[in-house]
Amino acid sequence: MTREPVLAPVTVGPGGIPAGRCPHFPLPDLPGIALEPERLALLHEEPLVPVRLAGGQQVLLVTRYADVRTVLADPRFSREAWQGGTLFARQSASLALATSDGPTHARRRRAVQAWFTHRRAEQARPRIAAIADELLDRVEAADEPVDLVAEFTTPLAYRVTCDLLGIPFGDLDRLLPLVTIMMSAGRFPPDEVAAAQKTMYGYVRDRLAERRPDDATAVAADGADLLTALLAARAQDRLSTEEITVFAAGLLMAGGETTASHLAMCILALLRRPELTATLRREPSLIPAAVEELLRWVWFVGTGGQPHVVMQDVELAGRVLAAGQVVIPLTDAGNRDRDAFPDADQFRPDRDPNAHLGFGHGRHLCLGASHARVELQEGLAAVLRRLPGLELAVPESALQWRDQMFIRGVWALPVRWSGRSDAA
Repeated sequence: MTREPVLAPVTVGPGGIPAGRCPHFPLPDLPGIALEPERLALLHEEPLVPVRLAGGQQVLLVTRYADVRTVLADPRFSREAWQGGTLFARQSASLALATSDGPTHARRRRAVQAWFTHRRAEQARPRIAAIADELLDRVEAADEPVDLVAEFTTPLAYRVTCDLLGIPFGDLDRLLPLVTIMMSAGRFPPDEVAAAQKTMYGYVRDRLAERRPDDATAVAADGADLLTALLAARAQDRLSTEEITVFAAGLLMAGGETTASHLAMCILALLRRPELTATLRREPSLIPAAVEELLRWVWFVGTGGQPHVVMQDVELAGRVLAAGQVVIPLTDAGNRDRDAFPDADQFRPDRDPNAHLGFGHGRHLCLGASHARVELQEGLAAVLRRLPGLELAVPESALQWRDQMFIRGVWALPVRWSGRSDAA
């Protein structure tokens, strides 16, 4: 059981919050690829920034790189103990990994970890590259302008995820509206979110029922798709039916939504840097390092991370936090910590080393990080190779940003290009 923390006053200057006041969190949405300078100044004025959540709870935002890593990795900070709900619309129970700790988290992750190894991701690379080229065949054949979110980044990310899960890609037209509602952070009312979640879970249960053999123990652990493997975990009493349903729906959304949005932001970031774009076209071997810097640079999460409860008195950022204190680690702010990254406020596509927090850290490191890296690398390589002279088809100020959503990005990325590629 948590107790209301007692916060010492913290002076906050450049971000416009008077001393002693706690702004509401999540903070207001802003457009832009990277953290806006005044927002960054607010977050870095103090290592622990007090804010108030919608339910009235006072919490501390953790903004420095080393402290964010501590919260994410140290078992004295518990996600499971937080009972105040998520910072977006879905209930905590709908997140199989993000809101669990210790044995529960380890048991669930172990059931699917073998499907998300670096080796598996590299084995999938030719297939991912082929999907990217197939999608760009259609893009090249279409009339300009073309929305790369609708025609490339979204179908690429979801084709890979659907293949992995064993879900028909043709079902995406009815699933995507559900995903959008379920990833809301205030954009849709709670009743719509609950209805979307119910429909999504029903869809997953139907797909599981199609696979269920008379004897569940006959399901192979390395079945033809991840849904079959999840059923194997159920047969071995490692996962319950409800856990499988939640897990499968969560993997579909996380694998598709996050990569699709981030890839669109990466493309937009390159459109701002024509010299870098030309360099990467000439030397595609430099793309992996550029992707890592984009994972550090792009402001990704609209609401911050999962709240953590301090389980025993602990020192963080030079301050002793009492048991019951609630903290929220901000990986995006940590990625711009000047003590952790030389020239942290500069985009350096050749940055090395680059131990960014784009995929989290510790026991909650993103399950699909290896696959996401391959998708980002192959997606950018294909766009650079296939669409010479790529540019925005509208002023950047006309782009519609994904406000009041868990994952930041743009709703559409209309582009045009000149000339023809050597591929296809």
